[in-house]
Amino acid sequence: MKENYEACLLWIMALLFPLSSIAYTGEVIKKFSAPGAFPTGMTFDGKNLWIADREAGKIFYVDIQNGKVISEIQSPAYWPTGLTWDGENLWAADVKGGLPLSENYNGKIYQIDPVTGYVLKMIDAPSSRPRGLAWDGQYLWCTDNGSDEIIQFSPDDGTTIRSFKSPASDPRGLTYDGRYLWVSDRLKDEIYMVDPETGIVLIVTDAPGPYAMGLCFDGEAIWAADTEMDEIYRLKIRDGEKFRRTDERKAEITYTHKITNFGPGKVLTSDIHIAIPRPRDNQEIEKVKYITDYDEFVEDESGQITAFYHFTNIPAGESRLARMQTTAKIYAVRYYIYPDQVGTLEDIPQDIKNVFLADNEKYQLEHPVIRKALKEAVGDEKNPYWIARNIYQYLMEKMYYEMLGGWNTAPTVLERGNGSCSEYTFVYISMCRAAGLPARYVGSVVVRGDDASFDDVFHRWVEVYIPNYGWVPVDPSGGDRDWPRDQANYFGHLANRFLITTENAGGSETMGWTYNSNAFYISEPKTFAVSDHYADWNPLK
Repeated sequence: MKENYEACLLWIMALLFPLSSIAYTGEVIKKFSAPGAFPTGMTFDGKNLWIADREAGKIFYVDIQNGKVISEIQSPAYWPTGLTWDGENLWAADVKGGLPLSENYNGKIYQIDPVTGYVLKMIDAPSSRPRGLAWDGQYLWCTDNGSDEIIQFSPDDGTTIRSFKSPASDPRGLTYDGRYLWVSDRLKDEIYMVDPETGIVLIVTDAPGPYAMGLCFDGEAIWAADTEMDEIYRLKIRDGEKFRRTDERKAEITYTHKITNFGPGKVLTSDIHIAIPRPRDNQEIEKVKYITDYDEFVEDESGQITAFYHFTNIPAGESRLARMQTTAKIYAVRYYIYPDQVGTLEDIPQDIKNVFLADNEKYQLEHPVIRKALKEAVGDEKNPYWIARNIYQYLMEKMYYEMLGGWNTAPTVLERGNGSCSEYTFVYISMCRAAGLPARYVGSVVVRGDDASFDDVFHRWVEVYIPNYGWVPVDPSGGDRDWPRDQANYFGHLANRFLITTENAGGSETMGWTYNSNAFYISEPKTFAVSDHYADWNPLK
């Protein structure tokens, strides 16, 4: 059986496509030089690009194919920061209020004739430092890096319609693609896809340069202007790729489960199960070495395979070790999920529903506390992505992290309002399953600080099954953050710190409610036995 499993493992690894072949949201597919040295705002008029330049004090009309300037008009004021197109005219944001004075932040919005450059209208911006500018067909939007807001406002008089917190602390570029807002942040060097109804960050991707300013949408792709590189970039979106892997970490991870008998009697039998890591989106398994010979492989009802070790008659004062060593490449992985491209709950395979919608004593799907919370969090929502995301946002508001010891049931933890990563996991799984969305937990060993580190704390989180995307990581215990970008970083994203060993529905016949490993033992009366487990990380070149 050992040979069959290892052959299967190598076969799965061989099917993994090379990282170099992966395209991704935010990938640069075209670039050319900016028409000036300080490009700021940018928009698309259905044919070509308009690019504002702070130093030149002009707005350039640029051929979208080659970047050559077709024509130019004067900026309506002295410090243009944002541009957008309403179908007939340009709109420009200016942070100086028409006066070229240092620290004179008095934002104005101008409507401009694109042929003559004449100002057709001027209104006060809804905030003092408007940066990016966008048009949604009825209203204007701007970012403000002073108040850290995204603001929808009236083109008639600048009245704020709605506003919400910006994804991160220095929002600049802004555009609207007909469904979502896209926002660039200068300090994070990232671009975000944002839900315009809630301000929730749905996608995080890298900006193409170190000072992303203007953004625009051409009907298929996003354009970004970078004022440090003086480049204009066309960026891929909606390309069908579901995730991207970066930041490779190669390591040798030695996992040990130890049973020590402190006596005075014997430990008659000790059974240990160590979960065997498998290839996943975030990790490539190069080799698994069983330093301690196992007895057999066992597969539980969730499909989790463990190496099983059986020890007998352990005398007082002695220990037994089960030890496994994994050589792996581990990556940061980020998923690019477009909610409108998600399938329905009915699209989820029945075999997945059978295992990962099941109820048990930890989850208690019909408990009044769970049903009440589900109604508040999800309501009538049917989109699987929004079911998962709404529950995630709900728990950020209702719970806080605290490791109290013990793994209580989902209703108990939710009613109490705090818990460990495991308890957050139980609550989140319970609410997802109660809503008809399959969910499971994964467990891992973790890099703790230095590359060569020791871990005896470990970590567990959730995966939800999103139709058309598959299993997606969600860490509800990590999402309690101030910035929407940081909240999004725990939904559909993993750092390269985790070797995942365990995928489980819960209540496994081999793993119980644990992860990484589990132990059972029978001893003589009044015998004190201790089960310990830990992992050592050895970085490899």
